[in-house]
Amino acid sequence: MAPRLILLDTASLYFRAFYGVPDTIRRADGTPVNAVRGLLDMIARLTTDYEATHLVACWDDDWRPQWRVDLIPSYKSHRVAEVVAGAPDVEVVPDALQVQIPLIRQVLDLAGIAVVGAAEHEADDVVGTYASHAGLPVDVVTGDRDLFQIVDDARQVRVIYTARGMRNLEVLTDAVVVGKYRVLPGQYADFATLRGDSSDGLPGVAGVGEKTAASLLGEYGTLDGLLAAAADPGSGLSASVRSKLAAAADYLAVAPAVVNVVRDLELPTLEEAGAQLRPVAGDARAELERLATEWNLGGSVGRLLEALDRLQ
Repeated sequence: MAPRLILLDTASLYFRAFYGVPDTIRRADGTPVNAVRGLLDMIARLTTDYEATHLVACWDDDWRPQWRVDLIPSYKSHRVAEVVAGAPDVEVVPDALQVQIPLIRQVLDLAGIAVVGAAEHEADDVVGTYASHAGLPVDVVTGDRDLFQIVDDARQVRVIYTARGMRNLEVLTDAVVVGKYRVLPGQYADFATLRGDSSDGLPGVAGVGEKTAASLLGEYGTLDGLLAAAADPGSGLSASVRSKLAAAADYLAVAPAVVNVVRDLELPTLEEAGAQLRPVAGDARAELERLATEWNLGGSVGRLLEALDRLQ
């Protein structure tokens, strides 16, 4: 089997599992397990359908890094449940999901699935770093558009987009991104900066929507190229666009650092992280099967074990 790496935007997936699988699925004591079941089924299907040999569950060690907030205070502010001085803020997470996260970590560990996060960085930054340096074909699985910026046919990096559900996965290549947004993946971060994104608390440039952002990047190539044109009285940029960019000058000075994923984190290598998928054997397999019974995980554990058994 040819080597292929899957990078999971893990929180995106377990949130999707939580809302996509009925919360009536519970342990005997009433503890919900729908997110655990759903995530395991996702991993089993993804590794099988996309013939993965390696997998990393990329983790949000800090879902809202302070350095990004310092640049744009509104960044994800609507999702803060509690501000914590000197530590990551507490995110709004339903209690019924929060109680499942430790079990998710336990099951992934027993299954031999690498979980990698980075201090003061989001899972997106872990994804960006591995995707940029993996040296093998990469499929990034996410429900967030932020990661469209790392699609790269030349590096064999695709995004498996889950926004329409696991039955309607969309595989994004360079051509698909261009077809959807009329910008290249390498322009996507600048496009998102101009357009803004209310789901992340990014205001964008007032009066510049998707079509205008795409048109401007089509003509000037990059945000830097656009701003250079705005500063040049002899350029053909309209007075209206110049005015909008000038009004957003403070935002545009800092937004790229927030929007662009980090690609140069010091992370364990794929080998050091244990990213290569293998069948689960011995005590770990027995413990997984025990947890499947104790926690009412149904056939999800069995399907994951079967997906990993194909790699022996």
